[in-house]
Amino acid sequence: MVGIAFLMKKDIDLGKFKIRLGYLIFAIILDAFSNAVMIDSNMGSAVWMSSAVNISAFLHSPYGTTLFVYAVLVTIANQILLRKFDGHIFISNLLFSFPFSYLVGIFSNVLNPLGLNQLPLLMRLMVNILGLIGVSIGTSIYQRCNLIQHPNDELAYLLRFKYLHGSAGWGQLLSYTPPVVIMIICFVLTGNILSVGIGTILAMFFQGVIIGISDKIVVPSLKHHYSF
Repeated sequence: MVGIAFLMKKDIDLGKFKIRLGYLIFAIILDAFSNAVMIDSNMGSAVWMSSAVNISAFLHSPYGTTLFVYAVLVTIANQILLRKFDGHIFISNLLFSFPFSYLVGIFSNVLNPLGLNQLPLLMRLMVNILGLIGVSIGTSIYQRCNLIQHPNDELAYLLRFKYLHGSAGWGQLLSYTPPVVIMIICFVLTGNILSVGIGTILAMFFQGVIIGISDKIVVPSLKHHYSF
């Protein structure tokens, strides 16, 4: 009860809170499943996911655990960008990260028997693009739920509205700098780079654009509520 009370804003009545909570749960599941689809299609994952795959392989650590630790570090970076400590954002980032990180791993294991990476090249690409669209829609929905969101997306959100005049495309693109640098480091150290492909390139340049479009046409009754 304390956690729920903490997440509820003064301007959100109980009915609206329940609606937003329902959309939030849906968006987390959609986002996790769509990321797993991109991973299992083996055509390139979303940028942060590709980075986490490479770290996991380099450290020989479980993928879900790697994602969660990664998320904690980004949560700290978000506080630095805010230039002050924001308890709501800090706790909400962590609350989102734990179930999401392990859901991606679970969905990936569930999808493994389908052999998505064995499909013909064109079909794999189509599946991967559908995964990217799902990731973008899920991100758009839970950002507008204004309850909790993943720290990676919080980073793009902060950049978008605090520094880039609301540009979803530029916010998303600039937020990819840390994972791209980490993938380069992993490649230099190991000579290998994993889970990077055309899907990663598409995500880098088009995920922010799809999020911006989704803001307008997917559940348009949900609006952004940002204040920094």
